Amino acid sequence: MNTTIWIHYARPRSSWYELPEASRAELEQRWSAVDADAVGAGAQSLGSYFVRGQSDYSTVDVWSFGGYEAAYDHWTAKVAAGYAEWFEFSNNVGNRVP
Repeated sequence: MNTTIWIHYARPRSSWYELPEASRAELEQRWSAVDADAVGAGAQSLGSYFVRGQSDYSTVDVWSFGGYEAAYDHWTAKVAAGYAEWFEFSNNVGNRVP
């Protein structure tokens, strides 16, 4: 059972929109592979949502992991795949309250 939740807020940087569509598709495919690896290791995506109201971000992704280290490993893999270069973001991670 996964006891750790990772909440990831994001918004594309302006430069993201200047990339050719093929380059964006290649990056998105890379990040999808990172997500698939996390799922293969036991993580679960709980969904992606559009953010409304007063927020600096446009989307929020919610994941559950088996522990902090698994969530950190997932984020590290996304950063290594170039994600942080193209998106503004904020992350929260926490364990289930007993």
